[in-house]
Amino acid sequence: MKKILERLYQHDVLTEQEAYEVLNGIADKKYPEAQVAALLSVYNMRAIHVEELLGFRRTLVERAHPIDLSAYKAIDIVGTGGDGKNTFNISTCACFVVAGAGYKVAKHGNYGATSVSGASTVLEQHGVKFSNDADRLSRSIEASGVAYLHAPLFHPALAAVGPLRRALGVKTIFNLLGPLVNPCRPAYQLLGVATLDQMRLYTQTLQRLGIGFTVVNSFDGYDEISLTSDFKVMTNNFEQVYVPADLNFPEATHAELSGGETPQAAAAIFDAVLQDKALPAQRNCVIANAAVAIRTICPEKSLTDSMAEADESIKSGRAADCFKRFVAANQ
Repeated sequence: MKKILERLYQHDVLTEQEAYEVLNGIADKKYPEAQVAALLSVYNMRAIHVEELLGFRRTLVERAHPIDLSAYKAIDIVGTGGDGKNTFNISTCACFVVAGAGYKVAKHGNYGATSVSGASTVLEQHGVKFSNDADRLSRSIEASGVAYLHAPLFHPALAAVGPLRRALGVKTIFNLLGPLVNPCRPAYQLLGVATLDQMRLYTQTLQRLGIGFTVVNSFDGYDEISLTSDFKVMTNNFEQVYVPADLNFPEATHAELSGGETPQAAAAIFDAVLQDKALPAQRNCVIANAAVAIRTICPEKSLTDSMAEADESIKSGRAADCFKRFVAANQ
């Protein structure tokens, strides 16, 4: 580790294999805590490179609790988090809209870091019990179209650095890795990021992983399509900037997307969207994200057709029914 640190201090870049070996050593507690803290600090002072991110990712995926949902060709819909916007659970809500439109979703998530309600938080508000049992997760996706993988149950390697991350109290490379380490290795991913720099990093990384993907960023800093500003969409095949009017939606306000002050308040908005009782801005942004997810799975479809599918999923009650069946399967 000492030699690695000396290289990093000279602005050297680790190869994918070196990053893989270093994180394995950290997970095995081979290095003094001070050296690990120094390594994490390096990546707060300079950008991580694609090869490094891929190496760190490979460690966590290989050491994760194994789960095979490949038969479902599912999509993961996730944001990087940490945008500080405290929105309601837009990406989690979009998962059930996509499922209601007939597609399979395998979402990897956790409690909120900078918002009152992360994906795990809102699901717990509905009595959902988390599990890493393969049969139970398969039954969930069969019954409802959605399987939920609560990150702490699948990544024992992260337990080795948990106390250090809490002691540091700042973002680390592990925050960047979260969206990339879904243990079921989904066939598709819709990833929301908060900055254009992150957009470039994740696009290059996902291209190397060879999955179907879309990365989105709202220019005012939301890690999803918020409709509060222009936003950019990048896939393996194209990149495009949209304004809300391109989707025939008015611009939303920050206040309209707020998740409120408590997990209960965020859960109430989540329910209202699925039951088609939400504010238009709340419904619209969920439809926009769900539509882009559908188009990620079916790139031959137009955005207009994908939006129509998402809209019908809510309007018909199928999205709400998927969520009802998901909760029943995860008690």
